[in-house]
Amino acid sequence: MHELDSRQVNEADFRAVMGSVCGPVAVVTAMEGDAARGTTVSAFCSLSLRPPLVMVALDLSSRLLAHIRRSQRCGVNILGSHQVDLARAFATKADEKFAGVAWRSAQGVPRLDGAAGWLACDLDALVPCGDHAIVVGAVTDAHSADAEPLAYVRQSFGVLAPPA
Repeated sequence: MHELDSRQVNEADFRAVMGSVCGPVAVVTAMEGDAARGTTVSAFCSLSLRPPLVMVALDLSSRLLAHIRRSQRCGVNILGSHQVDLARAFATKADEKFAGVAWRSAQGVPRLDGAAGWLACDLDALVPCGDHAIVVGAVTDAHSADAEPLAYVRQSFGVLAPPA
């Protein structure tokens, strides 16, 4: 039996397959002095319960990754279904993503108002992987709200529902 080298996979084919994987929508945040910084991610998940750890993938060229490296802290705001506009705004390269956004500093990181969930994390590990780095956060605070979480699949936002 002949194995294919995974490096032969066409990038467009890989994107198409991975687009069928439903992901959470979160805004990862950090402080840079008095300035709040953040970016939308869908590569986020829990990693461990004991101790509580989460992981998020950020592009190696991400300015937010540099802020997290310096501050050694980050916030993870799990967006609710009513926050599609926030997801889109934080997915841009704009500098002033927090302009007009309701947020507060909590545990030294930005916490977006109305999020379905929020985590404050200390940086536990940074693992370079391809063109991204896996940020492992040790959770130091967690809050949930009664809101349907926002999901992302096939380049669209939505809400998960049980099968009929």
